[in-house]
Amino acid sequence: MLETEALRKVFNGKAAVDGINLYMEKGESVGLLGPNGAGKSTTISMISSLVRPTSGDVMLHGKSTVKDPSQIRRVLGVVPQEIALYQELTAYENLIFFGRIYGLRGKVLEKKIAEVLELVGLADRQKEVVKTYSGGMQRRINMAAAMLHEPEILIMDEPTVGIDPQSRSHILETVRRLNQEKGLTVLYTSHYMEEVERLCDRVYIMDHGRIIASGAKDELKRILSGEETIWIDLDRPYPKLLSSLQMNEEIIQATETEKGVKLIVPKGARILASVFQEAEHHQVQIVNVNVQTPTLEDVFLHLTGRKLRD
Repeated sequence: MLETEALRKVFNGKAAVDGINLYMEKGESVGLLGPNGAGKSTTISMISSLVRPTSGDVMLHGKSTVKDPSQIRRVLGVVPQEIALYQELTAYENLIFFGRIYGLRGKVLEKKIAEVLELVGLADRQKEVVKTYSGGMQRRINMAAAMLHEPEILIMDEPTVGIDPQSRSHILETVRRLNQEKGLTVLYTSHYMEEVERLCDRVYIMDHGRIIASGAKDELKRILSGEETIWIDLDRPYPKLLSSLQMNEEIIQATETEKGVKLIVPKGARILASVFQEAEHHQVQIVNVNVQTPTLEDVFLHLTGRKLRD
């Protein structure tokens, strides 16, 4: 349905996006992950025709959207990272404005506004001025505006950053329903790996302007299939223990957690005895040990060297 071909964008001599190829089938929910500065937002801007690529193309049903941006604008809804609403207007007035931009008028527009307000759960608050809304409610109206013209493709760029748990849960459930029940094609970026795990069929991992891995979630996890993750909770933070574990050649990766340290080690490695010895040497008490198979977050950290929220 949608694909990019060697898509590239250069700013001031530096490639923000460097020749990426990705595709989306009709009805798929696809995650685009990457640390800050990876090139995700520039990629989204080129796909949505807001930014013209330096080279390469975006193809919709086999036709170039770089040559003819109007074709993708008709079928695309975008929920941007920043709130894109008029703060002094009510939610209803905002939707009237955006609906008219999409060419909707009269009873058709009124019907669509009623539908999207019901969709995001804010029909009873539509006459209130947007600036009085919580951040989560504003993001829900942002989503409503993107759905007015019944898009075939929905791009969601960090739609749940900094919002209350109720709004976050409502947005995620709405996206899941639209994708699974209505067949809406979704491109989703997030700083929360659990959202991607919940919503997306396939995932692209991007870093330094390039796609460095892609596939179904289970396929990506198999990158670390010969390894396992050990979560170790300590009675107190102790950076020197982490440093000594990072120097251990048997440990692939050692990172700090809120409760202690996380290790990625070869599957079946008998590493715990030396970990307990190190903890005893540093006079740190281990209070809990949990061994797990690697997660998508582990794969991301392994590939980029950074956590998703870094």
